[in-house]
Amino acid sequence: MRADARRNYERVLATAVEVVADQGAEASLEEIARRAGVGSATLHRHFPGRAALLEAVFHERVEGLCARAAELETAAQPGEALVTWLRAVVAHAAEARGLGAALLIGAKEGREYHAKIRDAGHRLLTRAQRAGEANEAGIDDLLLLVNAISLATEDDAARAEALLGLVVEGIRREHP
Repeated sequence: MRADARRNYERVLATAVEVVADQGAEASLEEIARRAGVGSATLHRHFPGRAALLEAVFHERVEGLCARAAELETAAQPGEALVTWLRAVVAHAAEARGLGAALLIGAKEGREYHAKIRDAGHRLLTRAQRAGEANEAGIDDLLLLVNAISLATEDDAARAEALLGLVVEGIRREHP
């Protein structure tokens, strides 16, 4: 890909990530192109349809979430690193609203995305557990709780943070 074409692709994708986070999966493609500073034809040259663009947005968000986990793996306080990442998962789920329904991601791709997120979280959780900063909760349960929080508090960030606080308190508390 030529350098200018690559820049356009990256600009459109970055803009789409922002617009979808703000407006949901039904965001206008024309609005995305306008905000990215490209024409509609340029957007469609890189992303032939809404599904292709939304899948790229979803992929970008998952990769970002996993990259954030990798950054946090060396944090001095493993428990806080886990909490920071769980907050990022809540934000990811809230900002990716409507993507799951809009994308008919195949079972294989869906499993791959889930496995990446699960593995990233598992490494952080295991590290926190080894440091004595988290109890023996499982990553699948934590991700289920975090996703439930995101769904239940779709437009209420303060409520999401309060509920996540309950989850964090629960994984830090020692149980008999």
